Amino acid sequence: MNIHEYQAKAILRKFGVPVPDGHVCYNGNSAREWSKRLGPGPWVVKAQIHAGGRGKGGGVKLARTPDEVRSTARDMLGMVLRTHQTGPEGKVVTRVLVENGCSIARELYLSLVVDRASSRVSLMASTEGGMEIEEVAANSPDKIVIETVDPLVGLTGFQCRTIAFALGLTGPLLPKAVKLLGNLYTTFLACDCSMLEINPLVVTTDNDLLALDAKFGFDDNAIFRHLQIADMRDYDEEDPNEIEASQHDLSYISLDGTIGCLVNGAGLAMATMDIVKHYGGAPANFLDVGGGATIERVTEAFKIILSDRKVKGILVNIFGGIMKCDIIATGVVEAAKQVSLQVPLVVRLEGTNVQQGKQILAESGLNIIAADGMADAAQKIVAAVGQEGSRP
Repeated sequence: MNIHEYQAKAILRKFGVPVPDGHVCYNGNSAREWSKRLGPGPWVVKAQIHAGGRGKGGGVKLARTPDEVRSTARDMLGMVLRTHQTGPEGKVVTRVLVENGCSIARELYLSLVVDRASSRVSLMASTEGGMEIEEVAANSPDKIVIETVDPLVGLTGFQCRTIAFALGLTGPLLPKAVKLLGNLYTTFLACDCSMLEINPLVVTTDNDLLALDAKFGFDDNAIFRHLQIADMRDYDEEDPNEIEASQHDLSYISLDGTIGCLVNGAGLAMATMDIVKHYGGAPANFLDVGGGATIERVTEAFKIILSDRKVKGILVNIFGGIMKCDIIATGVVEAAKQVSLQVPLVVRLEGTNVQQGKQILAESGLNIIAADGMADAAQKIVAAVGQEGSRP
């Protein structure tokens, strides 16, 4: 789950991380009044969408008078903001953040992430603030400093000082940097984050540190422990199909291909997408129905897949372990009948009661293409989609 910048800064403020004063606004008049309350200008008006690169797309602008804040906010609200992360379709701006400007001396980069390789939290820092960390890693890897945190010890003062010195934060800035890094680590753990990025962290001309922008990623499996964070979810920023899938305990991610995939198990789903790609197809989604797939859940999965107009065929790839293949087959048949399936359907079943499952599919009276093995299934759905053309 992701949140907006203004929400991220509210969380950071709660944990003692210095951020600029600001307020979220939904119309131009409100933006002007809040700029007056925030004190003398200049102010920065920032479009709030779940994407980076807003400044390059015209979503971050400086305003020097309250009236300029109002006109800038009015121009941004309702605009379709396109960045390298939104894609060509862009995202509609429905709110803006108005905050105090600051005099910047230097821009730095900080982030905390869960490192899957070490199964620990890693703190990354760079003097190249304001840039995409991928660019820095590709072009100047020597400018990235990483400290891996021992979960039994936590982020130590020594590690904080190592990062601070690497960023050139010495003298009066050193204790401020150590305190900020410690508070960021506390925030990361307390909020069950998967990622916390400050880009840029700025050194002001007054020798202060400010988190000028912030991005959070939360562990979805831990959101139930944070009701206030869960309430920050902005459904307008998410794919409607992904929202609908979450209501039925389905793991769904929309992609750009034409072959809908319905699979049980995340690993099998990834392998299914790979083999479809290997045989020349393009998956339209990642969809894991889980180990306890029911008729209702399979039906909803079919509906979600078919709501994507790009889908020209569906591949069902099920390994029946705890869930028996005959039960899965019954669910697939019922779901296909309920949604009046009109695109090619290839089904590969393996596991417990597989013969009974295949018999149910064969006797269903539906145009279901049976497959033996993943390679056979992938080749058949790619061939079927190639002959299908566009959907009616």
